[in-house]
Amino acid sequence: MSPNALREDLYPSRTVDHASILPRRDPVVWGEGNDGPLDPELVSSYEEHGYLVLPGLLSPATLKAIDAEIDSLSNDDEVKARPQSIIEPDSETLRSLFEVHLGDDVYLHQTRLNYKPGFDGKEFYWHSDFETWHTEDGMPRMRALSCSVLLTPNHTFNGPLLTIDGSHEHFVSCQGETPVDNYQQSLRRQDLGVPDDASLRELVRRGRINECLGQPGTVVFFDCNVMHGSNGNITPNERHNVFLVYNSVTNALEEPFAAPTRRPEFIASRDVRPIHV
Repeated sequence: MSPNALREDLYPSRTVDHASILPRRDPVVWGEGNDGPLDPELVSSYEEHGYLVLPGLLSPATLKAIDAEIDSLSNDDEVKARPQSIIEPDSETLRSLFEVHLGDDVYLHQTRLNYKPGFDGKEFYWHSDFETWHTEDGMPRMRALSCSVLLTPNHTFNGPLLTIDGSHEHFVSCQGETPVDNYQQSLRRQDLGVPDDASLRELVRRGRINECLGQPGTVVFFDCNVMHGSNGNITPNERHNVFLVYNSVTNALEEPFAAPTRRPEFIASRDVRPIHV
């Protein structure tokens, strides 16, 4: 008997014969919502919409140092050869670089640097991160969020993050069976674990599509289950964002719910030592 047979799966996906939209069974904001650094109005907005945009959170000096580092990484052939590096499907350009960090409580589930170069930066199709983290990494509950730090201007025209308002309140159960080492293909172009057309139409009918725009230093927080994606970039304007994924230490990864093996540690950390700041 597999380990999964003894567990309750609150969010079944890739084990069903048809797609469906299921209700969320976890709160969006855990705790009182007023015991942190954010104003209650911002917390309420995040709870309702599934994302929050905070302009100017990083200083120009910090951004300058980060920009120099990401340019160096993107041009380093040794970096591109690492397992942590994901190359664009139709070129030798760096698409994503995982494990870019140096080091109830939270821990870093995942960090990555998403490059979307000018002219040939490919799209990221609509998806819920939680669907993948649940099925392929064994994250049991919706108790994680992503922090996207804008390192270049994110315009309407160079492939900014798109979110669907209120979609975090619904879990889209997807069809298909996860093959071994699916991450090697899915991180370059995701075909499995994405919503079917009917479910996507219904989510958009319920809530509008938002563009998360801003200048360098803007930070976007979004819920682990919000449906999001981004268009390709055919402009000369590159778009670089770094992502930090925070998960509760009480929501530690188990065995995958719908995948034959675990993904590598640099994609899904199992080190739940809490961050101290």
